[in-house]
Amino acid sequence: MAQDRRSLLKTAAAAAIAPALGAGLAGLPGRARAQGANTLKIGVLNDQSGVYREISGPGSVACVRQAIQDSGIAQRGVNVEVVFADHQNKADVGSTIARQWIDRDGVDVIFDVPNSAVALAVNAVVREKNKAYFNSTGATTDLTGAQCSPNTVHWTYDTYMLAKSTGGAMVKTGGDSWFFITADYAFGHALERDTTRFVQAAGGKVLGNVRHPLQSTDFSSYLLQAQQSRAKVIGRPMPARTPSTA
Repeated sequence: MAQDRRSLLKTAAAAAIAPALGAGLAGLPGRARAQGANTLKIGVLNDQSGVYREISGPGSVACVRQAIQDSGIAQRGVNVEVVFADHQNKADVGSTIARQWIDRDGVDVIFDVPNSAVALAVNAVVREKNKAYFNSTGATTDLTGAQCSPNTVHWTYDTYMLAKSTGGAMVKTGGDSWFFITADYAFGHALERDTTRFVQAAGGKVLGNVRHPLQSTDFSSYLLQAQQSRAKVIGRPMPARTPSTA
């Protein structure tokens, strides 16, 4: 059954809040209890100003607040506070915010975190601090693979799903030679890696690749290299909302 973004975030918020209802937040560390026996603090960490703003950003914050309201949790005596911040698509900025939220501000659970590089950095901080992290927009499969953590829930989509549903299927319909124009960060690397695996497993081949900074907008030179490779398919492991000219 298809679910829209609001439904997914509502479910995530309910999942984060539910344990607090039965246990009075007894399972949360001392900082949450110091705030009040029935207080839960949620941090929404995302891109408020860059390439992921449209699929995350202020809309994500609004969805979390709406999910809390829809859950009726306040009427059951639990106070839920929401804070948010812009990680600027920088892993060091994201991990610093996550650490400050937990150590200084008493945040109990972190939501969202688009940009796989930032997601992996936050994943490490949350595991170290034994908090909770609900990832819905960082897509790297390393979150459930090499860097899998018992503190992180990863859903909505990942690079395995994108690669398997597209890579192998394209080869079967004749797109058996590929050239990748890849965003040079964790998501791009993971999607290129996973797609390459499925393309090759289906009998296809990768003729080459080129990587570009995340914020690139002019792809003319990259497309020229792809054209020269004579590949039938150009793979673009990059954010869907990346503005570009060719």
